[in-house]
Amino acid sequence: MQFSIHTLRLLCVEDNKTTQMLYKALLEDLVQEVVCANNGEEGLEKYLENKIDIIITDYEMPKMNGLEMIEKIRERDKEIPIIFISAIDDIDVIIDALKLKVNNFVKKPINNDEVKDAFVSASKIILANKIIEEEKKKELETLQKKDSYYTYQEELAFEKELNILRNDFYYQFSGVDNISFIDFMYKPLDVVSGDAYSVRRVDENRTFYLIVDGMGKGFSASLSAMLMTSFVNHLVDKMLNYESFSLDLLIQESIDYIKPILLDEEALSLDYILFDNYYNKLHYAKFSMPSFLLENSAKDIIRIKSNNPPLSKWQGDFNLDTYDILDINKFLFYSDGIVENSVKDSNSAYAAYIEEDFGDSFTREEMKEKIFEKIATQEDDLTLVFINKFMLKNYLVYEKTFTTRLESMEEANEWYEGVLEKECTDKEKCGAEIVFTELMMNAYEHGNLGLKTAQKHKLLEDDLYIDTLLEMEQELRKEINVKVYRVNNQASSYIITQIVDEGEGFDTQILSEIFRHSKIFNGRGVFVSRKNSMGIYYNTKGNTVLYLSKI
Repeated sequence: MQFSIHTLRLLCVEDNKTTQMLYKALLEDLVQEVVCANNGEEGLEKYLENKIDIIITDYEMPKMNGLEMIEKIRERDKEIPIIFISAIDDIDVIIDALKLKVNNFVKKPINNDEVKDAFVSASKIILANKIIEEEKKKELETLQKKDSYYTYQEELAFEKELNILRNDFYYQFSGVDNISFIDFMYKPLDVVSGDAYSVRRVDENRTFYLIVDGMGKGFSASLSAMLMTSFVNHLVDKMLNYESFSLDLLIQESIDYIKPILLDEEALSLDYILFDNYYNKLHYAKFSMPSFLLENSAKDIIRIKSNNPPLSKWQGDFNLDTYDILDINKFLFYSDGIVENSVKDSNSAYAAYIEEDFGDSFTREEMKEKIFEKIATQEDDLTLVFINKFMLKNYLVYEKTFTTRLESMEEANEWYEGVLEKECTDKEKCGAEIVFTELMMNAYEHGNLGLKTAQKHKLLEDDLYIDTLLEMEQELRKEINVKVYRVNNQASSYIITQIVDEGEGFDTQILSEIFRHSKIFNGRGVFVSRKNSMGIYYNTKGNTVLYLSKI
């Protein structure tokens, strides 16, 4: 935008009509408009009603003099240029005018050249301020565009990071009778994370875990962690495709891949972990990662320390060790951001509390709560894997099977309400009832009836939902089985509710997209279930769901 004197609007406050005409004759060809007022009171009104750039005002006027008007204008605008015209030589008047930041003085009787010079001088001030303001505006817009661009790039980078991470057990449990709840926490400090993890199902008995921590901060550490994770996932895919998984070969190949990429002073901390539930063995290679925590049946906490130095470009041979896990029920793997984080009102780090909190926690949710109750503020990327393994069938206390009928859903809710009355001291706090209602309807609608989400919403819109359900269920002979288990851990008790339908199931990996892009997801049952329970877990097929409630 181009600024000039011709774009300015001038206010002349003068009680003498002849002087007003003089101002117009002298200045109206120079500016966009000359606005005149007969006294200070009218001048203030014209100032408020019009977008005025410069003011010329007399001192002595009826109703309100020039200084009184200037004082009120300065309450609103500290910068507008003001030319003060007066026949008075009173030093006090001049001092008061200076205090009000009057820019120029013209003494009566008026000299045309002096008025013009004063106006030009004042106009230069306003034009300079407008140019500076415009430049600042352009600079701000440029910065905003850059900030918006960088934010967009960071969001893309984080989306890419999430795509690199692999979790074959997303909201899944493992096993049939001897089951494992496998839970994760991944909380990067920044959009670009130096932590990464991967969890892969090798076969029905073996599971592979990778945790990577780029030592240092910033983009370089993040890039190294993501490159390593991406390559390991690629190798696992190849090995699974050829049914030839080898932990030893996986470690060696990934080390050979990353070494030339690492900078001279750079290093990675890593955990390579392979669970073998058939032989009850845990095979591991730890590269300067914090100790594993394991808990046995006697509630003893066992630490498994690193058996390798940090992985650098100078890496030579590596150690791969094995630990017997037949008597181990709980496992905790984590990056050093958790144990090195300072705690509230203390000079110590969270490392001093992690064993006790792990022992007292039955689920990841409890462990997470304990961590964030103690740490002051998050200081690094936080990653952990929490696994709880137990023989579920040993804890069965209630079981009932229901037909796939809408009326049976009401019967199921009444039955389950009776269970909670026996088990929960506070049903609302327990939160299990609302989860049961949601997941039972999922088993009925989407499981046994095979109703798709889009189809359901269309039926609701057309007011055909109930009629269609009643029609679909007429020839159906499928059932829904419900089991309730009670498990004790330390001083706390939990109920685990299992709902099994006879439907086709679903791939739980779609939950990753649902939770990541929740704003565009139309469903609600899965959100309600997750919010009101300590964890929901599906089997591999997706037709069995377990959820935990603390009682």
